[in-house]
Amino acid sequence: MSTAVRSPESFSELTSQQKKSGLAAWLGWMFDGLDMHLYTLVALPFVASLLAVSVADPAGARLASRYASIIQAGFLLGWALGGAFFGRLGDVLGRSRALSLTILTYASFTGLSYFAHEWWHLLIFRFLAALGIGGEWAVGASLLSETWPKKWRPWIAAVLQTGVNVGVLLACLSGELLKHQPPRMVFLVGIVPALLVLWIRQAVPEPEEWHAARHKSGPMPGIPDLFRGDIARVTWPVLVLCGVSLTAHWTFMFWHQTHLRKLPALAGLTPAALNHEALIALLLVMLGSIAGNFLAGGLARCWGYRRAVTVLLAAYAVMMFITYSRDWDYTLLRVFLVGIGMCQGVFALFTMCLPPLFPTLLRTTGAGFCYNFGRIVAAAGTVFFGLFNQVGDYRQALLYAAFLFIPAALLGLRLPEEVTPVRA
Repeated sequence: MSTAVRSPESFSELTSQQKKSGLAAWLGWMFDGLDMHLYTLVALPFVASLLAVSVADPAGARLASRYASIIQAGFLLGWALGGAFFGRLGDVLGRSRALSLTILTYASFTGLSYFAHEWWHLLIFRFLAALGIGGEWAVGASLLSETWPKKWRPWIAAVLQTGVNVGVLLACLSGELLKHQPPRMVFLVGIVPALLVLWIRQAVPEPEEWHAARHKSGPMPGIPDLFRGDIARVTWPVLVLCGVSLTAHWTFMFWHQTHLRKLPALAGLTPAALNHEALIALLLVMLGSIAGNFLAGGLARCWGYRRAVTVLLAAYAVMMFITYSRDWDYTLLRVFLVGIGMCQGVFALFTMCLPPLFPTLLRTTGAGFCYNFGRIVAAAGTVFFGLFNQVGDYRQALLYAAFLFIPAALLGLRLPEEVTPVRA
C-alpha cells in the first residue's frame, strides 16, 4: 500500500537542501539586481564623461543618451544570449555548477567596467556581465522549481523576485554613498557577489530530479527540440509574451530615470542633488515592486498563473498610460511610480510558472531561451524608444511603450493551464 508524501506546511519542515537552494537562488538574484542597475544610476553622466561631453549642453546630452541606450541595448542582448548559453549549461552540467558560473561572470565584468575609458569599452564589459545575469535567472528558477513544493511556488516566486528588488535598493544605497565620487566607482561594488560562489559550490547539491533525468539513457535534447511536437505549442506563446512584455518593461526601467532628470521641477539642481532625486524615484519603484511581488503571489494562489499574469500586465499598461499621459506635479508623479512598481510583480510569476512547462533536461534551456529572447527584443526597443530623445520628449517615449502591455496581456491568456498552482 502506497503512502502519499505530505508536503511541508511550515518553513521548519523544509529539508536542508530546499533551504540552501532557496538561499542560494535568492542571494544570486539579489546580486543580479545590484549588478544590473549600477549602470542605470550613472549611465548618462558616465557615458558623457567617456565621450568628453557635458550633460548640461543639449547636444552633449543627446549624444550621451544615444550611446547610453546603445550600451543598454548591448547589455540586454548579452542578457538574452547568456540566458540561452547558461541555460544550456544548467541542463548539461547541473543547476548548482551553472549558478556558480553565472555569478562569477557577472561579478567579474561588472567590476571591470570601472576600467572603461572609451564608450565601447563599457559596451563590451556590460555585454559580458549580462551573459551571467541572464543565465542566473533560468538556472536559479529551475533549481527552485525542482527542489521546492509545488504549492509553495507562488510565494517563493515573490520572495525570489524580492531578492532582485533588494539588490536594486543596494545599488541605490551604493549610488548614494558614492554620489560625490566619479561615476565609475559604483562598478567596484559589483565585485562582491563573486564571494558567494565559494559557498554555493560547497553547500548546494544538484537536485535529485536533475540527477535522475541526466542518468537516463537516450540522447540529450537540445534547443531545436523546443520547436517540435507538443513542446512547440508551449514555446511559441511564451516566447512572444516575454518579447513584448519585457520590451515595454525595460523601456520604462531605463528611460524613466532620464525623463525624471529632465523635469522642469528639478532644473537647476546640482549633479549630486539630481542623482539623489533619481535614487529616490528608483527606490519608490522598488518598494512598490516588493509589495507587488506578494500581491502577484496572492493573485496566483487565488486565480492561477494565467489570470494573474493577464491582470497584472493590463494594470501595468494602465499605470504607464496614466503616469505619462501628461506632465503631472512632481509629487504625484512619484506616487504613480509606486503603482508602476506594484505591477512589476508579474515578472515574479514568470519565475515559477515558466520552468515547469518544459521537460527536465530542457528546463533551463527552455525557460532561459524564451525569457531571454524577450531581452533581445527589449534591446531593440530600448534603442527605438530612445530615438524620441532626438526631440527630448522622454515622456512620449514612455507613453508609447505603455501600449505594448496590451498585446502582452492578451498573450497572457495563452499560457498553458498546466501552470495553474495547486492550492493548499
